[in-house]
Amino acid sequence: MTRYIDRGAIVAGWVGVGMAATIATSFLLVIPIEPVYWYLALPSGLLIGYYANRRAGRAGAGIRRLLVNGLWAGVVTAVVYAALLLGVKALFFLADDGYRDASAGGRISCTPGADCVYQRYLAQGRDADLTSVGVTDAASFTAFYWNQQLSTAALLALLVVAGGAGGALIFGAANRRPRGSTIETGTIAAG
Repeated sequence: MTRYIDRGAIVAGWVGVGMAATIATSFLLVIPIEPVYWYLALPSGLLIGYYANRRAGRAGAGIRRLLVNGLWAGVVTAVVYAALLLGVKALFFLADDGYRDASAGGRISCTPGADCVYQRYLAQGRDADLTSVGVTDAASFTAFYWNQQLSTAALLALLVVAGGAGGALIFGAANRRPRGSTIETGTIAAG
């Protein structure tokens, strides 16, 4: 146990890193359904906040220690959760070369990267929506796009951290010791 964070919570933070990587790989790369990634942010935080205290063996602990453990694991998980979203977005943003299936109209004529992504949005008929928010070229589109991605990543990170705190509180409520008792070899004995 460290002074502020239990060793089990530190391990749980690393488990959260693996969980975030698994969810990102599953729903941003293998089966690209980004809304599922968004919807799993809060439950991921709840799970990791609970697990941090379970792993630390904090049954019956004070609320402050539970919250510190849950928040630690939640923050570590949240940073990776948001970073993986931004990393995947950057990969596809920078690597877009305008390829489109022939049934969708064939290749888009553009400069690889931001211009191709912008042209793709225009080809989908989103020009009026983009113009209404001040997007008129690839440069303004890039600023708008990354502002939106950073906002989404920050919201997801906030949800994971809030979930970490919530998971710690759930653990505390579900694992209270009766007043005046101690745990001895798995049984509750009057203390």
